[in-house]
Amino acid sequence: MKTFHLRKEDVKRDWYIIDAKGKNLGRLASLIANVLRGKYKPTFQPDVDCGDYVVVINADKFTVTGKKLTDKEYKFHTNAPGGLKVRNLQWMIEHKPTEALALAVERMLPKNKLQKRYMKRLKLYTGETHPHTAQNLKPLEEVSKLWKAI
Repeated sequence: MKTFHLRKEDVKRDWYIIDAKGKNLGRLASLIANVLRGKYKPTFQPDVDCGDYVVVINADKFTVTGKKLTDKEYKFHTNAPGGLKVRNLQWMIEHKPTEALALAVERMLPKNKLQKRYMKRLKLYTGETHPHTAQNLKPLEEVSKLWKAI
C-alpha cells in the first residue's frame, strides 16, 4: 500500500465567510486558525499548506468574557531602550479594531515558515461590506458543524 502525499498543485482552496458579531474571541480565533491550516480536510498534512481563505466581517464586534477588556495585555517593543509598550484589549479595539482578532489567530497558528502564508489568506473587515463577492463565499458554519467550535 502506498502512502498518500498531497502536493501543492493538488490543493483546492475554498473561500469562507463568517460574521464575528457576538462571537467569542478565542473560539472564533481557533476555528479560523483551523480553517486556515485546513485541519478539517481529510487530506490534511502538517507540512503542506492546504488551507482555505477566510473573510471575516464585523471583525471588531466580537465578545469576551470576564474582565478581559481591561486585564488582557498586548506587549509591543519599539526596539529602543525602554520602548516596551503595554496596551489592553479595550485600547486595541478602539485604536486598531481588527488587530486583536488577527493577533489571536496568528498566535494559534504554528510558529514556522507556513505561518505568514496562512495569515495572508485571512481577510478582516470592520463593516458588513467586503470586496470578495466574486469568490462565491460559503458560510463558515458548514465547517464549524464539523468542529463544534462555535
